[in-house]
Amino acid sequence: MTRFLVCPPDYFGIEYEINPWMRISNASDPQRSAQQWHALMRQLEAVGAKLERMEPVKGLPDLVFTANAGFVANGIAVPSRFRHPERQREEEHFTRWFIQHGFRVITLDPTMYFEGAGDLLGFPDLWFGGYRQRSDIRAYTVLTDIFHQEILPLELVDSHFYHLDTCFCPLSGGELLYYPPAFDNYAQTVINDRVPSHRRWTVPRAEAVRFACNAVCVDRHVVLPAGCPQTMEWLTAHGYEPHPVELDEFMKAGGAAKCLTLALD
Repeated sequence: MTRFLVCPPDYFGIEYEINPWMRISNASDPQRSAQQWHALMRQLEAVGAKLERMEPVKGLPDLVFTANAGFVANGIAVPSRFRHPERQREEEHFTRWFIQHGFRVITLDPTMYFEGAGDLLGFPDLWFGGYRQRSDIRAYTVLTDIFHQEILPLELVDSHFYHLDTCFCPLSGGELLYYPPAFDNYAQTVINDRVPSHRRWTVPRAEAVRFACNAVCVDRHVVLPAGCPQTMEWLTAHGYEPHPVELDEFMKAGGAAKCLTLALD
């Protein structure tokens, strides 16, 4: 059973601007945010996921985006080191949760920015690490040693796709949803060399900005933001069952389904 760390959106809101999606003038609706979050949680449980909930903290509106808690594999948790001061206070809360739940915690140097599973994801035998916008490329050398796993760095060049999980979604069967213009030419070449063309789906821009790639895959189920019909059609044709969920309140902050979860297995 796939386990995810999640955090209720009790204190979620747009209180600062650290990516192109965030505008303080475009306030979130607390009631609608809560409704959408709980709908996502129900859908994840319906497809077989187990959810581990952490306590929200007043004054930390982005704590809800638990994908940025850190990265977890093989019982080891590496907490994030956030680039923006607005999110750095989250680090102690995520670290404490990992310790309290029995993970072996390894911390990075405070000056080595790394934003967790928002920037590090991939297939069982091949991981990819996004860098430039938030995480440092040098973090992946350290993480390779910690996890004994090859990590291929991918440079992100569009500020709207500031984390890897906003434009890159590996699926359980080896397929990939991605948005190529988010990457520099070399990164696109790396992806093309490592993922065969028949397994790659180039998400159209209209759906990339609806966060089609910010999806959660549980076995053959894919939970993704509503409003991505072409991506859903491709998923169905390739043996997956898509489950659209309204998440526009969280898109105001630059996140969707994947951002709201951290895989713990």
